[in-house]
Amino acid sequence: LQDFGKAMFKPMRQKRHEETPENFFYFVDFQRHNAEIAAFHLDRVLDFRRVPPVAGRFINVTGEILYITHNEELRSVFFNSPANNTCFFAKCLYVCKSEYAVCGHPDLLEGSMSAYLPGLSIAPRISIPNPWIRAYSFTGREEWEVNPLYCDNVKKLYPYNSGNRLLNIIDMAIFDFLTGNMDRHHYEIFTKFGDDGFLLHLDNARGFGRHSDDEMSILAPLTQCCMIKRSTLFRLKLLAKSEYRLSDVMRESLSRDPLSPVLTEDHLQALDRRLGHVLRTVGKCVKKLGEPQVVIRDFDV
Repeated sequence: LQDFGKAMFKPMRQKRHEETPENFFYFVDFQRHNAEIAAFHLDRVLDFRRVPPVAGRFINVTGEILYITHNEELRSVFFNSPANNTCFFAKCLYVCKSEYAVCGHPDLLEGSMSAYLPGLSIAPRISIPNPWIRAYSFTGREEWEVNPLYCDNVKKLYPYNSGNRLLNIIDMAIFDFLTGNMDRHHYEIFTKFGDDGFLLHLDNARGFGRHSDDEMSILAPLTQCCMIKRSTLFRLKLLAKSEYRLSDVMRESLSRDPLSPVLTEDHLQALDRRLGHVLRTVGKCVKKLGEPQVVIRDFDV
């Protein structure tokens, strides 16, 4: 950018009304630009504030990229389609061939623009495997998927045996469940804050793929550990009230984005339905273990 800042552009690959095909595995799902935008707004609505700023933008891929770049390798991935649209593809390990190209119409392309975090020399951070990571294969299964007492083992391990790290993992699981994102294999934290640092909710483009399905396995950290921050539960209960309904608050928030409407009504209604699942899960835990053991005090009211 002109001020030497950087941003990540994710182009539109799937129209808003299209659902992820039911035979797609989560690790080959589309990267959705509108999911990045909606996740940023949801993160603010939930008062987590762990997603870097994201906004929708229209880019002229010819005038704003091809004609101004001095990078010959970048120029080499541009081509004109049979429909005379300007297209380009990436160079990487996966799905980065000309058949996976994205195209303007004929030059204009919508996408999400995500602010880059400061460089590692300014804001050092580390990437850590999610304890509830999924098996990225067609047949594999992880221990948490077959052992209902898996959380008891996690609680014994550093850094989940003290502080808020495990509670932050549960926050992240609730966030991912609301969006329908099954692709949370790692998380990042700023090292400056030590073990008490919050989790960064990066790379949310595989959310909001199927509004008609609620993937309950995403909630495994909550269902297996039966713990939740008091502040998180307070906000979730507020967003379940008719006057602050989550879908209404999200619709209002997303209306300010240049690409509005960012989500279809079906996806907005799915947020309310999934919020109900989360609150019922907490209710079952409270009934089983008692509120003091389930709802962990992190603020006073």
